[in-house]
Amino acid sequence: MAVMTRWLDQDEQRTWRAFLAASRGLMDALDRELQRDAGMPHAYYEILARLSEAPERALRMSELADATGSSRSRLSHAVARLESAGWVRREECPTDRRGQVARLTDAGFATLAAAAPGHVEGVRRHLFDALTPAQVDQLRRISESLVEHLTGS
Repeated sequence: MAVMTRWLDQDEQRTWRAFLAASRGLMDALDRELQRDAGMPHAYYEILARLSEAPERALRMSELADATGSSRSRLSHAVARLESAGWVRREECPTDRRGQVARLTDAGFATLAAAAPGHVEGVRRHLFDALTPAQVDQLRRISESLVEHLTGS
């Protein structure tokens, strides 16, 4: 039995394209600014931020990959670059000899602390300043619904 394709209607297509353009534009702007101001891509900033929020500034590599929405191999490559910069250190996992833990170093924390004000200002300028308080609430609700639908949590 052939499956019928549920094509997007005109409003859905317009919404989809606007969502894509807004998402890409926002992430591109934030990435460019972090590269210019802090010498790192947004993906590296997110790794440092996740580690800074974790207990003892450390996470298992698998948890960090999940938290950042990254593949294990992509995360491993990124962490290797962050290790080279002295911002992250890999350690053996104390509870699983096969696993590794990524730990934020003091230098990595200082780098994150220096980059954070500019990044937060970019997020505010490019996202929140363009929206009304009601739109911010709607965006949060929509985003939470999408996350729940996509992750089942």
